[in-house]
Amino acid sequence: MLRKIVSLMLALAMLILPAALADDAVRVGALKGPTGMGTAQMAKEKADRYAFTLSGAPDELVPLLVKGDLDIAAVPANLGAVLYNNTNGAIRVLAVNTLGVLYIVERGDTVHTVADLKGRTLVTAGKGATPEYALNYILRGNGLDPEKDVTIEFKSEHAECLAAVLQDESVVAMLPQPIATVALGKADDMRIALDLNAEWDALQADAENPSGLITGIAVARADFIENHPEAVEQFMADYAESVAFTQEDPAAAAAVIGELGIVEAGPAEKALPYCNIVFIAGDEMKTKLSGYLAELFSQDPAAVGGALPGEDFYY
Repeated sequence: MLRKIVSLMLALAMLILPAALADDAVRVGALKGPTGMGTAQMAKEKADRYAFTLSGAPDELVPLLVKGDLDIAAVPANLGAVLYNNTNGAIRVLAVNTLGVLYIVERGDTVHTVADLKGRTLVTAGKGATPEYALNYILRGNGLDPEKDVTIEFKSEHAECLAAVLQDESVVAMLPQPIATVALGKADDMRIALDLNAEWDALQADAENPSGLITGIAVARADFIENHPEAVEQFMADYAESVAFTQEDPAAAAAVIGELGIVEAGPAEKALPYCNIVFIAGDEMKTKLSGYLAELFSQDPAAVGGALPGEDFYY
């Protein structure tokens, strides 16, 4: 998927054109799933300010953003860096909108620490992508070698991972939200054993500038930021308010999330407490995100577009 996006960016990088702010509506792209959840309240209640495009896959939003058909988009964190690198710095990150959403689930009660994964079979999707890199970082940080101490089996879909756990009680799975929460209803003994967001934070606890496990960010075209600074500031305020609504009233937020088709309301309400929906901007955003991207770069430079973004990447 990332290679496909990178190829697309190389083809479209020169097509970025300044776009007028038509009818004063900021054109925002959001994804189905956790990275789009925080936009729900503003999408519904501030439709006079924002024209939302909801998509099921990042590569549907990318060409719209690059060509100037979108002004702002909520995308996977590493994709923001890829876009920056493949558009000669024409993309900026405004805020972190989602922290880690990866969880280890098991049937039974045997995994309480990362060390308990030693000798186990762990199934996951995301080979050669950010889930694998996050897992590697956490395993190594806890003294485990991903290639020797844990048998990691990669599946093409999350549904296959869940099926493997249901078929074999000795297998554990790494699943994202809201799928991890849905999994709890598939077997009476299914439980969330580890929160990888918490495990990442634990490894960063003594760092002078702690990074974060980042799932999603909000990015904007640089020309849009330069031409419409007041609209960007209004977006930041509205987005922070929308995220606060999601955090403070999950039931009401889930209803709106379901209404908009971001995630079905029932699973959304159950999963929201585990989705780590946030609004982090400014210096804290830069610290958490830059450290996360540096870890991805150390494992696979292509994961961030071949180079770490420059200072101008951070709004």
